[in-house]
Amino acid sequence: MVGYDPEAKCVSTVEAAAAGSASGLVTRVLISPLDVLKIRFQLQIEQLSSRNPTAKYHGILQAAQRIFREEGLAAFWKGHVPAQFLSIGYGAVQFMAFEGLTELVHHVTPYSARGPLVHLVCGGLAACTATVAVQPVDTLRTRFAAQGEPKIYPNLRHAVVTMYQMEGPRTFYRGLTPTLIAIFPYAGLQFFFYNILQQFSEWVIPAEGKNGGNIKNLVCGSCAGIISKTLTYPLDVVKKRLQVGGFEHARAAFGQVRTYRGFLDCLRQIRREEGPGGFFKGLSPSVLKAAFSTGLVFFWYELFCSLLCALKSPDSTGRKGG
Repeated sequence: MVGYDPEAKCVSTVEAAAAGSASGLVTRVLISPLDVLKIRFQLQIEQLSSRNPTAKYHGILQAAQRIFREEGLAAFWKGHVPAQFLSIGYGAVQFMAFEGLTELVHHVTPYSARGPLVHLVCGGLAACTATVAVQPVDTLRTRFAAQGEPKIYPNLRHAVVTMYQMEGPRTFYRGLTPTLIAIFPYAGLQFFFYNILQQFSEWVIPAEGKNGGNIKNLVCGSCAGIISKTLTYPLDVVKKRLQVGGFEHARAAFGQVRTYRGFLDCLRQIRREEGPGGFFKGLSPSVLKAAFSTGLVFFWYELFCSLLCALKSPDSTGRKGG
């Protein structure tokens, strides 16, 4: 199970980082199309409705068809290279920090490292640490996913050099404030609900065999992702709007564009011009993505940790020697 367990500790923090990186890599390949749809919806000023003739995107199916028709299949993996750097780096730092923090709680506090509230706090802190580490890559990923045709940035190197020269180094940390505000409860709730759901599943199905454990991890992770994403989604919209600041010329093909002076100004403009629904644009693909990505991340992480434990076990060593 995710987190430090004094009775079954067989994965070091370095191995946790490796498992986190691998789980992030595999998951990113699978959920990239939903991520592109989510970002396009979040950045659209017009209402997401077929009744609005000026709106480029109306819904998931219509948007997917239009992107495929106008930009081709590869468009669903736009920004995939920076996104992979993001996933690998984020997964490594997050799980390494989480395992380290829960171990610290076990050794220096009277609280149980397996408690859901401990996982809530440690999960949030681990995610904040990972976010600061990979925020520049997240900004690059958003720019690539948001640009239409013709492309403003043909490749990653061109994007880094152009953004640095035209907008300065601070542009790579655009949207960091709402990101940190959003990521602590989002990631904390992921670990919290994953912990709760795992305990609930063990109570409901106490005799579950090993073969069903991986499916249980996938289902618990998916449910945790849906709940946490829905509760923290408005801050994710604000983050995406701020990250494309200074990039308005590349957004013209997608409809109206806005310039925001900061976090609070972005909140006010969205509330005034788009109403409360503006904070939930792209929720459908985002919830789908959260269900798949969170479920898959926990699924692969637990699986890779189990493989590492199996490789280090005496039985495994004996089999190799025989």
